Amino acid sequence: MTTDLGAIDLFDAAVLDDPYPLYDALREHAPVHRVPGTDFYLVASWAAVTEATARTQDFSSHLTAVLVAQPGAAPLAFDLDATGAGVHVLATADGAVHAAHRSVVGPALVKRVRTLGPVVTDLTEQLWTEELDGDRIDWATGIADRLPLALIADLVGFPRADVPRLLAWAYDSTEMLGGVVAEGRMTELVTSAAALAHYAYLAVTAAIARAGKQRAPQTLVDVLAAAVAAGRIDEQQAVLIVVQLIGAGGESTAGLIASAARLLATDLDLQDTLRERPELVPAFLDEALRVESPFRGHHRHVTADTELAGVALPAGSHLLLLWGAANRDPAMFDAPDIVDLARPRGRAHAAFGAGAHFCIGSALARLEATAALTLLLERTARFTLVEDAPPRWVPSLFVRRHASLPMRVVVR
Repeated sequence: MTTDLGAIDLFDAAVLDDPYPLYDALREHAPVHRVPGTDFYLVASWAAVTEATARTQDFSSHLTAVLVAQPGAAPLAFDLDATGAGVHVLATADGAVHAAHRSVVGPALVKRVRTLGPVVTDLTEQLWTEELDGDRIDWATGIADRLPLALIADLVGFPRADVPRLLAWAYDSTEMLGGVVAEGRMTELVTSAAALAHYAYLAVTAAIARAGKQRAPQTLVDVLAAAVAAGRIDEQQAVLIVVQLIGAGGESTAGLIASAARLLATDLDLQDTLRERPELVPAFLDEALRVESPFRGHHRHVTADTELAGVALPAGSHLLLLWGAANRDPAMFDAPDIVDLARPRGRAHAAFGAGAHFCIGSALARLEATAALTLLLERTARFTLVEDAPPRWVPSLFVRRHASLPMRVVVR
């Protein structure tokens, strides 16, 4: 049974900025909690979240609805698949379909990531030079946002000149999923979604047209075109996979790069430790992923009447698996709110998801974050937050990303 936690406002600005007191209450009193007036359930404990990811027959990854804030009223469950005929790809696909898409994208991504080290380093240095303004830099907008999308553009096969609009479209798509949409903005978001889909369609059809003229695929869009030609996926699936790679490909990495820098900006001793022992940067990044999970949660669709953690769930209802809550569960992690570079099983967190849907781009995210944080530590003697320009979070139920992160740096 769930416990009445009172009049919880998931979209309250204070809760969106700091969701962890709410996560604590949910884990303690209602690890599976129905959002009043909706068919959405928040899943907060490590045990319940990991169980749900393992029960793929009961809890589908199909994205069929999202929660949307309504000023002055309870949240609304917005149906994304009223007909049940939606096409789901890669991260939102199930079973054999998901495995087929992953078998197309995964090997190509792994192959390219192995060669990207120098490219990531050069691009990080370029962005640092462009964005550093005296002793200040907005690490979120200047580095964390730009680096991942530039690399995604290179991998998929898009001109870097298109990165600014790809970034805008990508963040518009996750804004829709985050449930916080300002009055009058929905039309703009829908327009962005259509523009991104059209861009992806043109890229895929162009790649299909040139597929027979290449000895081997050069980019991920070429890989997708070859898969279409081989009958492994169809053209629509290829287009939607491109949309998903752009829409979500930069989110987790941008969130990680900025949150990691903020944690260090508020802990000078930890900064010094990592400067003295750079081999600890990977362990620190895993702790940053755990304590500030870049995706707050992901959705699941309940396929049949069932239960989770003793709570009855009707068919057709929806789960929001709260990675950010599970990753701070004291039943799994000792002193879960503390960054501990020597934490046992440090990579046991669920910031990249879990089970069959473990993030396909996790290696790329680690590569980019390592390059960005290494440069920041090497180029500075110290860096701190700016007192008169506090950081801002993106208001969202979906992502945990900074809208801005001004920092003051002492350059070496």
